[in-house]
Amino acid sequence: MSKFTPYKNESDVLHIGGLSIENRLDRVTVSGDIDLTADKAGLADARALQQLLTDIVAKLEGQALPEQLPPPVITTVANPFE
Repeated sequence: MSKFTPYKNESDVLHIGGLSIENRLDRVTVSGDIDLTADKAGLADARALQQLLTDIVAKLEGQALPEQLPPPVITTVANPFE
């Protein structure tokens, strides 16, 4: 697994099984699905998820947190291809 530091930048994407984990400065977005099968591949994916969640929890526990973040600002831009 490549080094993925939670909340460090707006560009890192990690793939574990069918999951995409996208890094943001104020959130980590997880999308997709995964089957944690009872084999060596499933164990490797489970360990990768466990390490990712351990890193996220450690980062969050190490800072003062608000009760809840405001929703992200969404902007619409003109389609440059039209």
